[in-house]
Amino acid sequence: MTLFSSGISFRKVKRSMRTPVVLALGVCAAFGQQAAFGQQIEELKLTVGKSIVLDYPTDIRQISSSDPMVVDTMAVTTREMLLSAKAPGTSTIIVWSKSGQRSIYAVNVEQNLEPLRRLMKETFPKEDIQIQSTRDSLSLTGRVSSKDIGDRAVAMVSPFAKTVVNYMMLPIAPVDRQIVLKVKFAELDRVKIQQLGVNIVSTGAANTIGTVSTGQFSSGLPNAIGPGLAPRFTITDALNVFAFRPDLNLGAFIKALQQENVLQILAEPNLVTTNGKEASFLVGGEFPIPVLQGGGNAGAVTIVFREFGIRLTFNPVVTENNTIKMYVKPEVSTIDTANGVNISGFFIPALSTRRMETNIELGQGQSFVIGGLIDDRVAEQLSKTPGLANIPLLGALFKSKEEKKSRSELIVIVTPEIVKPYEPGDKIPQPVMLREFLPPVVIGDKDNTGSTVPAKPSKKAKAAKTSDSAGPKSKG
Repeated sequence: MTLFSSGISFRKVKRSMRTPVVLALGVCAAFGQQAAFGQQIEELKLTVGKSIVLDYPTDIRQISSSDPMVVDTMAVTTREMLLSAKAPGTSTIIVWSKSGQRSIYAVNVEQNLEPLRRLMKETFPKEDIQIQSTRDSLSLTGRVSSKDIGDRAVAMVSPFAKTVVNYMMLPIAPVDRQIVLKVKFAELDRVKIQQLGVNIVSTGAANTIGTVSTGQFSSGLPNAIGPGLAPRFTITDALNVFAFRPDLNLGAFIKALQQENVLQILAEPNLVTTNGKEASFLVGGEFPIPVLQGGGNAGAVTIVFREFGIRLTFNPVVTENNTIKMYVKPEVSTIDTANGVNISGFFIPALSTRRMETNIELGQGQSFVIGGLIDDRVAEQLSKTPGLANIPLLGALFKSKEEKKSRSELIVIVTPEIVKPYEPGDKIPQPVMLREFLPPVVIGDKDNTGSTVPAKPSKKAKAAKTSDSAGPKSKG
């Protein structure tokens, strides 16, 4: 028998049935004259939507298909039958001849994977990916260079089958590269405060007892006023300068103060992690915060600890362009007692926090400023006594002023680098100790009498002892 594809009409198929096109259309076995009349099972492979015509040597009496939904059969003439592949699967075809002989064919119908294979080759030209089909599922075999490419290949073929089985192999993963992130956190806070004010107190000048003040700065207040009572004042804040003239029964509280505060923070944390792994560390501490409970434990107070200090969190990924793409989150927090609160006898300090969170991409050794801040603030408060403050020259005594200027400068710089570990025998840098830490004690040898001779101290120990005992020298 001869197998061939029927793509057009039956007559055209019959004229081309003996051409070499038969093998190119997916037929796996050629059938001999003797095999057609025996019980040998012949295997055929078809693709969905294709048909073949079998030329039988004798007249056909009956044709049977085990699964007509997979392979449909039809007798075209007494010696020709048409097999049409309808769906993926397997089917057994049995042919009976009028002479009593029968032939059995095992037909395996596969999907037409050639367009999908071409698409896979065009999309991943450097990958070895093979596609096979079994009924309503597809299996991917071969070898891919990375897991990401394998996942993309599975996603590409998923619309063509109900189930996709991934048998693709991955190469042995190389040693992950180590990435160190160097962060420089620099902050400068400067605050300048100027205060100026005068409060006047009279203990009986011009038979008048009282105070003249703008109320901005507190001073003395009378607490004993009445006939026959000596005037008495309680001084709560003497300010900077306090002067009193007993002969005039007149006193003055003067507030003249200049204050400058400088806060500098320089933190340079470094942290190492592998490619694609998140790392974090905290250098600081924890402070307790009382928390009032509710429900059945209403009124009970528990303690919760809150972290503060220098924190660094980042997750680097080395890209194909040899750049480092990373998520970075540096943070510096300090305890702020000035803005704390008192609750039920508990003092809870506040936190002054500087935090950045961003995603950047840098080359190895490159630096980037991921955060910066310049904050200039000026606050001025002026108080005066109406009328008296407008008197020329003397009006300045009835005015008070407070001026506060602050300037904050903040900058955060990150530098990623790909590093390698130290090899055995390499000199590893260590922190420099100002003094020798716990010098080793060497047991001395025994003398002729059997007693132990004390060991001589090392040169480093001698130098440390000499430096400790030597005091400052003065020149006469």
